[in-house]
Amino acid sequence: MSYLVKNYNRKKISFVKGKGSYLYSTNGKKYLDFCGGIAVLSLGHANPELIKTLTTQAKKVWHVSNAFIIPEGEELAKKLVKKTFADKVIFQNSGLEATEAAMKAAKKYFHSIGKPHKNRILCISGSFHGRSLATIYASGSKKMTEGFLPKIPGFDHVKFKDTKPRFPNLRKKIKRTTAAIMVETILGEGGIKPIPDKCLRYLRKICNEKKILLILDEVQSGIGRSGDFLAFEKSKIFPDICPIAKGIGGGFPMGAVLMTNKVAKAMQPGSHGSTFGGNQLAMKVGSKVMDIISKKSFLKNVKKNSNYFLNKLNKLKNKFPKIIKEIRGRGFLIGLQLYQDQSKFIEKLMDNKLLTIRAAENTVRILPPLNVKKNEIDQALRIIDKVCADFK
Repeated sequence: MSYLVKNYNRKKISFVKGKGSYLYSTNGKKYLDFCGGIAVLSLGHANPELIKTLTTQAKKVWHVSNAFIIPEGEELAKKLVKKTFADKVIFQNSGLEATEAAMKAAKKYFHSIGKPHKNRILCISGSFHGRSLATIYASGSKKMTEGFLPKIPGFDHVKFKDTKPRFPNLRKKIKRTTAAIMVETILGEGGIKPIPDKCLRYLRKICNEKKILLILDEVQSGIGRSGDFLAFEKSKIFPDICPIAKGIGGGFPMGAVLMTNKVAKAMQPGSHGSTFGGNQLAMKVGSKVMDIISKKSFLKNVKKNSNYFLNKLNKLKNKFPKIIKEIRGRGFLIGLQLYQDQSKFIEKLMDNKLLTIRAAENTVRILPPLNVKKNEIDQALRIIDKVCADFK
C-alpha cells in the first residue's frame, strides 16, 4: 500500500543507485537510462564533479533567503549572461516556475510602459509549459485542463502543423491585447517536434512588427540538449525571454528565466519571488554544470554522438518501415514515432533493460545523458533493433 496520491501511473520498479548512464534496481538489475529524469540528468547519475561541488557547498551554507545578496547566484547569473543573449536572470526551482515567471515578466513589461491591456499570451495548441493552473491553459489541451474549471483567462492558441503553412492564420491570432508569443523551441511532450529555423525567424519578425515579446521555452531543449547551448541559437535569432530548467541543475532542482534589459527593468522589488529559488546548493551545482557543458569540445561531442545516434535510428526506421514511422528531434532530444501506441513498445524496451518515456503522437522519447558513451548508444540501438524485430 502506498500513501502517495495516484497522480502518477508509476512503473513497478525502483532504483537503489545510479552511475553515469546506468541505473541499478532494487532487485539487482542494471538498466541503461535513456529517460534521464526526463532530460534532467544532463551529466548522468552520480557525476563525481557535481557530487564534489554539492558536498563542498553543503558544508558551508544551504540557504539564506533572497533578502540577502547570494554571491553563488551572482556567479551563475554572470555565466549565463556571458553565454547567452540575456542581460538579466531570475532563478527559480523548476521549469514550471520559470515559465510562470516568464509570463509574469511579459505582462509586467507592458504594464510598466502604460499598456496594461496587452496581457494575453499566444501559445501553440497542445504544447507543454507545466502543470500549474495557468500553464495547463497555456497548453490548451483538453486532457490537461479537464476537471480544472473555471478556465484561466489570458491565453490564445495557434496550431503548429507538420505541413506548410506551419502557423496558419498566425497574424490574425495576434490581437490588440497580445503581449507575447510563447512557444517551445522543440515541442517535447507534444511529440519531439523541432520548430524549423525559418519559422523561428518568422516568429521573431512578427513580434518585432507587432511590438510584442517572444518567449522561447527551453526548459527541456536547452542547456546543450539540442547540441547547441540553447536550441534557438541555430536559427540566429534571440527571444526577449527564455525559461530554462531541467539540465541546468544536472539533477538538482533548479530553473531560471533569461531576459533582456528591456524586460528586466519592469521586474522591480516585489514583482516576483521564490523562497528557495537561487539557494546556494542549486547555484553551485548549476555553475559547475555550466562550466562543463559550455566547453566547445563538450557541445561538439554532443553533436557528433547525437548525429551518429540519429543516423543509426534512421537506418532502423528503414529496416522496420511498418513499425517506425519517423525519427524526430535534434541532439539528444530524440523521438521515435511509431505507427501503433507506444506503451507496449516502451514496456518491451524496459524488459530489455533500456529506460525511455512517452510523448504525444505515439512517440517514444529518448533522452540520454549528454556525456553518453558511443558504446552505450550502440547498446541502446541493439535493444531497439531487437524490440522492433520481436514487436507485433
